[in-house]
Amino acid sequence: MWHPLVRAPSDPSSLVAEVSDGIRFLVAMFHKSLLYITAFFASSGLYSLKPTTSSVYGVWAQSQPQYLLGLGIGDITGPVVETNMMGYASLAQTNTGLHMRQRSRAWIIADSSNPSDRVVFINADIAMGDTGIRRSIVDQLSSQYPGLYSNTNIALVSTHQHSGVGGYLENLLPQITSLGYVKETADAIVAGTVLAVQRAHDSLQPGNLRLGNTTILDANINRSPSAYLANPAEERAKYQWDQDKDLSLLRFEDSNGNARGFLSFFPVHGTSLYENNTLVSSDNKGMAAHIYEAMVEPDSMPGNVTFIAGFTQSNVGDTSPNTLGAFCESPGQAWDGLPCDFDHSTCGNRTEDCHGRGPGFRISDFESNRMIAQLQVDGAKSLMDTPQTLAPVSGPVSWVHTYMNMSFRSFSLPNGTTVQTCPPAMGYSFAGGTTDGPGAFDFIQGDNSSDPQNPFWEIVKGAVTPFPNAEQIACQYPKPILLNTGFAQIPYSWSPHTVDIQILQVGQLVMLIMPGEMTTMAGRRLRDAVRSTLISSGVIGEDAYVVVAGPANTYGHYIATREEYSVQRYEGASTIFGQWTLDSYIDKYTSLVQFLNPSFTAQPASDAAPQDQTKNAITLRTPVIVDNPPIGKKFGDVLADVQTSSSYHAGDTVVAQFVGANPRNNLRLERTFLTVDQLVNGNWKAVKSDSHPSTKYEWLRTNLILGFSTVNISWTIENGTPQGTYRITYIGDSKPLIGSISSFTGHSSNFTVSA
Repeated sequence: MWHPLVRAPSDPSSLVAEVSDGIRFLVAMFHKSLLYITAFFASSGLYSLKPTTSSVYGVWAQSQPQYLLGLGIGDITGPVVETNMMGYASLAQTNTGLHMRQRSRAWIIADSSNPSDRVVFINADIAMGDTGIRRSIVDQLSSQYPGLYSNTNIALVSTHQHSGVGGYLENLLPQITSLGYVKETADAIVAGTVLAVQRAHDSLQPGNLRLGNTTILDANINRSPSAYLANPAEERAKYQWDQDKDLSLLRFEDSNGNARGFLSFFPVHGTSLYENNTLVSSDNKGMAAHIYEAMVEPDSMPGNVTFIAGFTQSNVGDTSPNTLGAFCESPGQAWDGLPCDFDHSTCGNRTEDCHGRGPGFRISDFESNRMIAQLQVDGAKSLMDTPQTLAPVSGPVSWVHTYMNMSFRSFSLPNGTTVQTCPPAMGYSFAGGTTDGPGAFDFIQGDNSSDPQNPFWEIVKGAVTPFPNAEQIACQYPKPILLNTGFAQIPYSWSPHTVDIQILQVGQLVMLIMPGEMTTMAGRRLRDAVRSTLISSGVIGEDAYVVVAGPANTYGHYIATREEYSVQRYEGASTIFGQWTLDSYIDKYTSLVQFLNPSFTAQPASDAAPQDQTKNAITLRTPVIVDNPPIGKKFGDVLADVQTSSSYHAGDTVVAQFVGANPRNNLRLERTFLTVDQLVNGNWKAVKSDSHPSTKYEWLRTNLILGFSTVNISWTIENGTPQGTYRITYIGDSKPLIGSISSFTGHSSNFTVSA
């Protein structure tokens, strides 16, 4: 059983005064943590917290810094228009502008006594990690910092958000809706991520780490509860909820105990913004990071901060931020407004009308997104504000990495039975989608019937991917195969066969870097198995703390338990390597624990690395041909101005429309497409950018042949905005039919904000 740390007490100041040593500290904290007693009994025990030295300014500080710590951030936003968005696999979800920029955040941890022992943890605002993206990042970093950063100690983890720019994954299946590979997206992710690591490297300084967790309620639900119920009753009885509620947090401190940032782990899907959203954003994890960083450094522009807040995914597979549940949106039907069918998530036997509802759905998806983000911020802040309750981290920095080919991989279960995984395949329920993003046609979740499927799809599936042979059908059973992607190699591989297996260790904290989306129970089983192995092998003691981070490095789709797989809801149908997928990961990750032992000098066996698919990549996207202003106008001219006859107030939205040009001409990485400027002492000062959630940048092509377009920029005035004179500035780049791209700037009229 995985052992959570003790939660934050309700009165930390009085608690510190009561303790005199580590044991009394633990006992007092337990008695003051009555609000979390239920979560305590869900675990099998606690380990002692033993602060190593005296208190400094009320914060337990270690006598000597254990680690060298570096933190950095970089802009990874790809083309914000005319590009499919990644996550919902909806061809119609082509982006039309920008709400918040995507970022990569990086943390470097090195052993201060042996600085070459270091790991790099990257948390990127993308839907999932990718082998090709990671390969490019590793190549650049290993070239710039030879001997320090390599394929083995760099982890590329995603926030699993569904509102970012698509087309960057190197396998064909996720490229289909983006009309192939989008090099601009991939290049932006690589460039911004490398920059984040460079900044983290340049900021390395001695410091310490602290570890703790807290419970967050109302931020996630299980979107496939009927599948979760297929797990053994005695196993489910160990847990209060059918999704994990713990937010685990690693606090980064300088040598004086001052916070420099944190890395947190909490499972909730990045689906607060639905597939009807076409503005590039960063969903609830990126929003949470922005809120926290702005709270610490309120005078800094987004992305120009030194305090780095990390909100990382965990066993996210069956979680949802749409916490009010799933309901039928079927006007005129008898079931309109009723909960969706429990087993199949249907309305009138169809999937399209079944939609999950976020906590602020009556206001907007953006409000639901903010609310789920704020709950995570509040949980992280409760820990960051009480560092004396967190356990000091001490011990070596270690890592292990290998490749595992999942196609027909044979291995033995603990009972001696030999089983095998399968080449990739997607089931029929994959096309049924989820309550966060319903599918179409007559596909539904939870259908693993052996009866013939719709004859039309039986014909179509053979035209899309090869028909599965008897061996593949038997291997994937009881999944009825819709797309036999493991055997589809034209024009290049549709799905990965080989995945990255990686573990990072920092003292008693072990991070399992997962190449897929683990369901709640799958993550619990893996954590328990690895933790038991860490303790029994003597690598770490009873204070071993294990977290799952993913989907990372390679996107191997879902990882459901065997029982959930048998139900064949979306998660089971998307467990592409078959029913023994989870057991294969447990077998491999536990076998790699021994390599974390500093005295164990052997190297793990590895399958061959996956081949580079990007060299064969195709794209059907057309380039930008030309931008032109209408006759009598120039780029940046105002077409619809702000209100000047009266003042605006908090809650009002200011809108200006400009003669525009295609933003694909210049991604403006580390810069902005807009500013809101305030007149201060006779000078204009930019106070908002295109990364503030209160602004929106919307682009519209009004005449494709002539190259006309417009840009709408809006700003919803926040509470507390200073009174004064403001203007909206638009910054763009235009492409002539012949010649070079050039930049331009436009300004709205001045307007006033009053109380």
